[in-house]
Amino acid sequence: MINVKGFINDLKQLIKVRLSFTVVFSASVAFLVGSKFQGETNWLNWVILTVGGLLVTGSANGFNEIIERNLDKLMHRTADRPLPAGRMTSGQALVLSLLMGLIGTLLLVRLNFLTGVLSVFSILLYAFFYTPLKQKSPIAVFVGAFPGALPPLIGYFAAFKQPYINEIPLILFGIQFVWQFPHFWSIAWVLDEDYKRAGFRLLPTTKKDSISAFMVFLSALLLIPVSLLPTWYGFAGYTLAAVSLLVGLVFAYFAFQLFLKRDLTSARKVMFTSFFILPLLQLVLLFDFIRI
Repeated sequence: MINVKGFINDLKQLIKVRLSFTVVFSASVAFLVGSKFQGETNWLNWVILTVGGLLVTGSANGFNEIIERNLDKLMHRTADRPLPAGRMTSGQALVLSLLMGLIGTLLLVRLNFLTGVLSVFSILLYAFFYTPLKQKSPIAVFVGAFPGALPPLIGYFAAFKQPYINEIPLILFGIQFVWQFPHFWSIAWVLDEDYKRAGFRLLPTTKKDSISAFMVFLSALLLIPVSLLPTWYGFAGYTLAAVSLLVGLVFAYFAFQLFLKRDLTSARKVMFTSFFILPLLQLVLLFDFIRI
């Protein structure tokens, strides 16, 4: 007899449900920004984007876990995932991931062709380029930043029947792209011992040294001018500028403390701050958006 509750819990772990919801949040906010630009919101399309986005993100995470199933056995934080723990086979995970990717892409293509293409591109980049690179080189973080920054681009374009490129989606992409460096490097610092068990090389120098710490600080500092671009280009007000400057300085301060101390406590402060700074900036931008 099938254990439905157990299957659901395993599926949630396979798709990394919290990460998936974070990704979809970025896309959803960008969709609403695009809707504000047009002056109307199609809520049915928002639902399609949300469901399709969850499926596509879950698919990419599923492929990631299939590829890394033997490495996940080596790390404490991932050893209990369904594949390394033996509660799900690779074949089952593959079928689920393919179904999610296919259905999610078909849903997103209904919105427009570009949205569907970008969703497929994000799966391929994340699962088949970023994932294998994690063991080979710190360049993996740079490669992974591209699919990681696609959700706001996908969400913004999903708001249009015939999307076109202007500065707004490119800046939304840029903010999320830059944010990922201090975010993932601080996580890599905190989880360094666990990552080493799987041979992951994600810190800039592969070590918790002064250069890696400085790169975290530099990327956190770079987020400040990038997050001010919406105000500079006139599609956000001074509320966003004030919030961007304030939280950006706090974020950079914690990163500077990591550079000075190179300790776990400072790295955790950067990591936990990174969790809320991006959604905060995105929400403030949504409510402070100015049609141009």
